[in-house]
Amino acid sequence: MPQPQFDVIFARSAEDLRAAQALRYEVFVEELGGDGTMVDHARRLEIDAFDAHSSHLLLLDRARAGGVERQVVGAYRLLDENGAARAGGFYSAREYDLSALLSSKRKLLELGRSCLHKDYRGGSAMHHLWTALGGYIAAQKTQVLFGVASFHGTDMSRLAAPLSLLHHRHLAPVDLRPIAKPPFAEMDQIAPETLDRKAAMVQVPSLIKAYLRLGGCVGQGAYLDHSFNTTDVCLVLDVAQMSEKQRRIYTQGRTR
Repeated sequence: MPQPQFDVIFARSAEDLRAAQALRYEVFVEELGGDGTMVDHARRLEIDAFDAHSSHLLLLDRARAGGVERQVVGAYRLLDENGAARAGGFYSAREYDLSALLSSKRKLLELGRSCLHKDYRGGSAMHHLWTALGGYIAAQKTQVLFGVASFHGTDMSRLAAPLSLLHHRHLAPVDLRPIAKPPFAEMDQIAPETLDRKAAMVQVPSLIKAYLRLGGCVGQGAYLDHSFNTTDVCLVLDVAQMSEKQRRIYTQGRTR
């Protein structure tokens, strides 16, 4: 594969949005076995009702020959409060009671549908998305980021250790804490004194680890999303609580 030539843009057309939905289909449907009422299997697009009310951040590799659909190798969906009002609420509200966040009077931004093409994981691709996201957050004066992130599968016996680790060490403060709706699983499954924290952290997906490095925390309870075959946690990141070192993780290289 040639050296990537990364570029990050916001979707500006129906073609751009379809490219993001096509990548999401590859990742969430083909790789992870997800499905949904609006998934278009004939056109291989992962679609839902929130797309029309969101902004879509796209990572392109200009070294890939072909149009925008082939060049899109990463995507992030951003839903602000105005978009959520048009959509009838935030996506996460289907899985979590967001009362604490909504009553905080803070400026909120929901992050969702984060994905990378399988050829670009483990490298600098996610950093490019985070850098662009950091610029957007600063420009919009966003105060709290949140959204659901997933473990593959719904087998609690397999996920007991990482979920317990998140509960014991990274639980969100009460004034910002989302609460899982049914069907949910309690995350506090293994007592902290018997938990192998190092082994548990190995099981935590890389996206969740990235939020934790930035100072993120999680809501109470894990939502069991059987349609997507995932166990979801609700991540919350209070931008004001980030240290300067943590801020540099996602602002490094961004022009002012």
